[in-house]
Amino acid sequence: MTSYLSEEAGPDLTQGISLSDFGNQPLLRGHVGDEPVILARIGDEITAVGATCTHYGAPLTEGLIVGETVRCPWHHACFSLRSGEALGAPAFDPLPCWQVERDGDRIMVRDKITPKPRSIPVAAANQPANVVIIGGGAAGFACAEMLRRRGYQGQLTMLSEDSDAPCDRPNLSKDYLAGNAPEEWIPLKSDDFYVRNRIDLQLHTTVTKINTTGHTVTTADGRIFPFDRLLLATGAEPVRLPIPGANQSHVFTLRTLADSRAIIERAKHAKAAVILGSGFIGLEAAAALRARELDVHVVSLDKHPLEKILGSEPGDFIRSLHEQHGVQFHMGTSLAHIEPHKVVLSNGKELTADLVIIGVGVRPCVSLAEAAGITVDNGILVNEYLETSVPGIFAAGDVARWRDEASGKTQRIEHWVLAERHGQIAAENMLGANTAFQDVPFFWSAHYDISIRYVGYAGPWDTLEIEGDMAAYDCLISYKTGGKTVAVAAIGRDKQALEYRDMAAYDCLISYKTGGKTVAVAAIGRDKQALEYRALIAQQQH
Repeated sequence: MTSYLSEEAGPDLTQGISLSDFGNQPLLRGHVGDEPVILARIGDEITAVGATCTHYGAPLTEGLIVGETVRCPWHHACFSLRSGEALGAPAFDPLPCWQVERDGDRIMVRDKITPKPRSIPVAAANQPANVVIIGGGAAGFACAEMLRRRGYQGQLTMLSEDSDAPCDRPNLSKDYLAGNAPEEWIPLKSDDFYVRNRIDLQLHTTVTKINTTGHTVTTADGRIFPFDRLLLATGAEPVRLPIPGANQSHVFTLRTLADSRAIIERAKHAKAAVILGSGFIGLEAAAALRARELDVHVVSLDKHPLEKILGSEPGDFIRSLHEQHGVQFHMGTSLAHIEPHKVVLSNGKELTADLVIIGVGVRPCVSLAEAAGITVDNGILVNEYLETSVPGIFAAGDVARWRDEASGKTQRIEHWVLAERHGQIAAENMLGANTAFQDVPFFWSAHYDISIRYVGYAGPWDTLEIEGDMAAYDCLISYKTGGKTVAVAAIGRDKQALEYRDMAAYDCLISYKTGGKTVAVAAIGRDKQALEYRALIAQQQH
């Protein structure tokens, strides 16, 4: 007899369920004691892992099974259904796993197990003795974490100019800035993590020179670090416009935890804020400062917020959402000069401002690589393995420009999850994996009650198509070039965003249903699953 704690908790899996309880669904949520668990079907096999994403706690039952993995519906973290390992950022901690027992048609889950993460066998002669990572952001952290996870035992050093350990940067313009997330949530890992994993994290450290022939890097204080493999994760820096008065203490850019802290401190005593820039960072900061009850003005040379990325109609929709929350927009103008308690716009209008944020974009930090003779072109050029023009030196994150297989073009994209996944692949390739980077870009942005999930990379696009009702927070926006969809933005359609991600990666199974029953499938890059479905249909016919 199946027992239930509640409809949300699902069945008590220690008491067992039958295969018929699955119905046509690939995932079934239940619990073992007080722990939520999902059962997943991989062909004829049943696996059991934790039911919530280890990144932000999203319900994985609303996610997507892809091969032997499950993808998070919120931020697209990827987990192994066999081992629970967090295979793809932004999650790094694994899901808990349980042993599944089968007795005929009966499935029971009782004992928790701890599978070991996969390691990469590296011959002793090829094992790098020293790995140095320049940069303490998403890519640098992800590389260091993956090196240790894959069994690297050598010296591992991270050199970071920041005053803080690697942190959850997307939160700096969202909940943390709004006062809804405590600072203890912001570090990606505790200080103890770096000690336990023997990662020598050097903060307040500026690298001034890379010697590509001697395999050393030199810091501003004269220290020299040898390397056998080097990762350049120098990221990007905020664009600083030559606006008179922009050097005053109440004028900020927003990139680091220190920046966000300083803005929060200023906001405690401010009444009015002016934000220059109507991109994602500017608008997220606007929403956060409205949560702190400041008067907020957004100034931009563009005609529509987010127009270059989302288009004019979605941009105007986001603008109306902000206006409903009290944000005032001044489009088609800029800042002429900044005074201690006001700004003057280029159209002559004056706005009260105790706090000013300049959010007009970033530029890649390539000077270190360029001085070392490494090939750069609006970023550091890398091959499909994220290796630069100098063997043994890799680049990842906002600074890396790589060749996209789908479009055949080189591109540099400033997305958090992409930077982390760059770092993970670079780490494995440093150990000899020879894995080409083929991930589909993804980012998310929060604006009051809605979140936007953006998958793919449109660059310049010809047309956009809107499916659904934007005003009802239920739509999928497709961006097309030459009639081909190159990116989508989803509001209230997390599952569709996930499905597009795997179609864009040429890795998906499309099911066609009638009355809830699958009657056909189309497979892209899933030949085995197509064969399994064919065999299942043949079995049913007999």
